[in-house]
Amino acid sequence: MTPDSVQSLIDQLREEAEMDRPNDLTPDVGIVMGSDSDLATMAGGKGKRPGAYAALADELGFEEQTDYADAPDARFTFETFVCSAHRTPELMYAYAETAADRGVDVIIAGAGGKSADLPNMTASIAYPLPVIGVPVQEKSVDSVIGMPQGAPITAVDAGKSFNAALSAAQILARQHDELRDRLVSYHEALQTEVGEVSRDLHELGTPGFKDAYWEREE
Repeated sequence: MTPDSVQSLIDQLREEAEMDRPNDLTPDVGIVMGSDSDLATMAGGKGKRPGAYAALADELGFEEQTDYADAPDARFTFETFVCSAHRTPELMYAYAETAADRGVDVIIAGAGGKSADLPNMTASIAYPLPVIGVPVQEKSVDSVIGMPQGAPITAVDAGKSFNAALSAAQILARQHDELRDRLVSYHEALQTEVGEVSRDLHELGTPGFKDAYWEREE
């Protein structure tokens, strides 16, 4: 028997799929993970490298949509769910099955452990919607990338949900010039930072650079 907490989410997803909301009022990116313990990797923080949340919200100006019927003012949005492939397969299936009808254009799916099946199963069910897999741990890589021919999934390296979010934005940018401009600006800022660091290293010399940069970061 499916618990009420899970069934209510399944019913909600299916009801939303019937709403036929305009695309600019629905989440552009769906982020799903197998457990809330994966959130540190998928969102970043607490000593972890920046995650998908940081890439979308902090770098590219997306807002998180927490109410399907009440979209934020931002043009580009994302949503976040926990959908365990092993503990709540019905919820995983419902999310993947309804994603396109709910207006989601690309899914980022993260999972850990040796049996990290959520990205693969989501990709199979949501096909042809693109799914970007994130192995939460090194031991999850083989499971996430091990899709057979004809059942594709795009994947990033272990823990790099930030890159998964950038890839999702690149997919969306093919249809949205505004988002393409944001991606270009982000990349140009990275280039500028490298140029500035390189000049400082050269002109300050290694000891002076270490004093100026490394002590500042401690």
